[in-house]
Amino acid sequence: MVKKNSILLVDDHIVMRSGCRELLGQAGFEIVGEAISGEEACKLYQSLMPDVVIMDLTMEGMGGLEAVRRICNNDENAKIIILTMHDDASFASRSIKNGAKGFVTKTSPPEILVHGIKEVIRGGNYFSPDIAQTLAIGSVTNRSNPILKLSNREFDIFTQLVNGSPTAQIAQNLSLSQKTVSNYMLKIKQKLEVSSIAEMVKLAINHGTDKHNIMSSGEYRK
Repeated sequence: MVKKNSILLVDDHIVMRSGCRELLGQAGFEIVGEAISGEEACKLYQSLMPDVVIMDLTMEGMGGLEAVRRICNNDENAKIIILTMHDDASFASRSIKNGAKGFVTKTSPPEILVHGIKEVIRGGNYFSPDIAQTLAIGSVTNRSNPILKLSNREFDIFTQLVNGSPTAQIAQNLSLSQKTVSNYMLKIKQKLEVSSIAEMVKLAINHGTDKHNIMSSGEYRK
């Protein structure tokens, strides 16, 4: 009997996990575990050692980008595919830099995810067609995007800031001290040439970095 390739699902939406479980089961994969946060994903990866991880980006806690970085730092052979609503080049490129092998948008047809998993298992990288086109366009047009100046760690903190996370929560999510996060905030403001969180949000909206999760209202710290 041929052994099925094992999959770890990481998404905080139960409906999404249920849909993926059914789709991938029908495609011949075995779902060996499910996680609802980046922290849980890191723990389950160590105990289950799945062939492939399907990882969402936006979750409570450290989030998908940091989880990818930690898993790949501990296992350079980890095969992680990002499955997300984010369809902009910034998240795709950051995910790959952190170690992900693939990037598929949730608006893609189901067969795209199945094809991507098979490609990654074979040792390749995979982008859904929509994000591949965005990356190709972005390589030309995004040269003027100041957000690309940020390091991976700065980008992680930037995305949490524009989504309204307080400094203490970001520090906890990324296992950093509040002072370190504050120092990063200063560097981010300098690189982006902004003076407040509100200006960061406007910049993020203008460059499509987090259009699915930007806070539409609320007070922002200066």
